[in-house]
Amino acid sequence: MSTHRTNNGSRQPAVSEPVVEVLEETECLPLIAGGGVGRIGYTGRFGPTILPVNYQMYDGSIVFRTGLHSSLGKDLRTGIADAEYNVAFEIDQMQPVTQEGWSVLVQGAAHFVDSEQELAPIAELGVQAWPGGSKEQFIRVIPARITGRRIHRTSETAAR
Repeated sequence: MSTHRTNNGSRQPAVSEPVVEVLEETECLPLIAGGGVGRIGYTGRFGPTILPVNYQMYDGSIVFRTGLHSSLGKDLRTGIADAEYNVAFEIDQMQPVTQEGWSVLVQGAAHFVDSEQELAPIAELGVQAWPGGSKEQFIRVIPARITGRRIHRTSETAAR
């Protein structure tokens, strides 16, 4: 195995060139199916905003919670009946040592879960808000587009 010298003089294994693999929607869905932490991106009152949230998948959509009167909730309410704000939701997993990982981007409408009929099954998901506290408002990101990519490294023997 070849090595290279770092700025502090220590030797590290040589890192091969990254390979970027574009993922189809069918490859993205299993990566995000287990829930976890993602980032909601939108244009808010104060400009572009990205916030981390805990999420779960429900019926093909992303579900997370926020406070009824939170900045996020206020920013995503359009004030127009049946009009929903378009957002981006990003989930990724990275390995800092190998510099490998994947990223999935979900783009779609932010739908406020307001009806009791829709709320009942969603409330049973167990989605907890990351900062804790009372977060009564559930929001679903209903995908219009799901894209992803995986970055991996070729082995040194394969690269030769």
